[in-house]
Amino acid sequence: MNPVDRSRRSFLRASVALAGTAPLVAGSLPARTGQAGAPLMAYVGTFSSPLRDVLPTQVDLPPGNGRGIHVFRVDRATGSLMPAGIHAMGTSPSCLVRSAAGTRLYSANETDRVGDGKEGTVSAFAIDRADGRLTPLNTVRSGGAGPTYVSVHPSGRFVLVANYFGGSVAVLPIRPDGRLGDAVDIHKDSGTIGPTRATGAPPGSFAFSGHDRTHAHMIQADAAGRFVLHADLGLDRIFVWKFDARRGVLTPNEPHAVALPPGDGPRHFQFHPKGRWLYSIQEEASTIVVFDYDAATGRLAPRQTVSTLPPGFAGSNFCSEILVATDGRFVYAGNRLHDSIGIFSVGPNGDLTFVGDEWTRGNYPRSFSFDPTGRFLYCCNQRGDNIAVFGVDRRTGILRFTGQYTPVGNPSSIVVLDLSRVG
Repeated sequence: MNPVDRSRRSFLRASVALAGTAPLVAGSLPARTGQAGAPLMAYVGTFSSPLRDVLPTQVDLPPGNGRGIHVFRVDRATGSLMPAGIHAMGTSPSCLVRSAAGTRLYSANETDRVGDGKEGTVSAFAIDRADGRLTPLNTVRSGGAGPTYVSVHPSGRFVLVANYFGGSVAVLPIRPDGRLGDAVDIHKDSGTIGPTRATGAPPGSFAFSGHDRTHAHMIQADAAGRFVLHADLGLDRIFVWKFDARRGVLTPNEPHAVALPPGDGPRHFQFHPKGRWLYSIQEEASTIVVFDYDAATGRLAPRQTVSTLPPGFAGSNFCSEILVATDGRFVYAGNRLHDSIGIFSVGPNGDLTFVGDEWTRGNYPRSFSFDPTGRFLYCCNQRGDNIAVFGVDRRTGILRFTGQYTPVGNPSSIVVLDLSRVG
């Protein structure tokens, strides 16, 4: 056996072992009964490769400083995060999503080293209603390499997966006990790859990330669950599927896709709470495109394009997350290299107006999320190895740094869950 094969097998054995371990408790939590007084918890997905010196990871650099899913207890008054444990994993659980009831957590494990072929995995966990601890339920294959995004269908019966390195999307059934079944539908993207220079990029930009092949980057159903949308960064398209909620089968809508400008690279999108507008963020162009959305037909019509960066910016930037405030009044856009969050007000017809931006206090903000009240925003600074906490002015949309940093190796996503509302 050559050294590479030996290292690969060692890595796999360690990854499988770590993925099945119980949480490593970093701080004790008192046991609680009932819902009254239950804690507010945060679950942080990371890029995690414990044996990176033996077999370097293939995900974003710098790789592998996380240890799996990091668990925190949240101070409701200040928004601060207190360590409560780690569920150790060696397969980079880079995207997390919870069930609507808050009793289950699902992770996309961004690897392609599990199994005989190039394929990643998705894991299911039960969330303890008293103290937020995670209990692993099972892990299944994701239907492609490098799963980078998971969402739960509104029916609660399926998990939807976007496989970035595999260029595919998959539908995984959720069993009554929360465990995942094998994929019931898989679709691999195909088409013409966009150019390496984005049409809408800022002057002097050399931003290039995913126009080498197909890269499914996000998948999400609309509020009614009738249609499922997914973005492929390499193809510069957002695809629309009709969804059979009984069988979990995706069927191409008519039209099947809407094109973004060549090379711009659609990464993530989010619906407005009214359901009439969709906001798509382009990774390589540093733009947001506002679409009118017809919920009856699943059709998208582009109406406005704005830069995620302040006026006069020049050079390279990579966009990351896009987030719509729960009241629908503001949209937030992540900028990596510029290391900021752009803030936009939402007009009566869904159009965006630039309000300002806020420095993320860290390097390469990959994603961010609100607490359940919308008072705090948590920013995962991937290459800064920290989470920065911001207060949110609900009237103006402005973010104000609270002065709180939480050390986490290569944080990628965060889910904040109020256990007093679980079940």
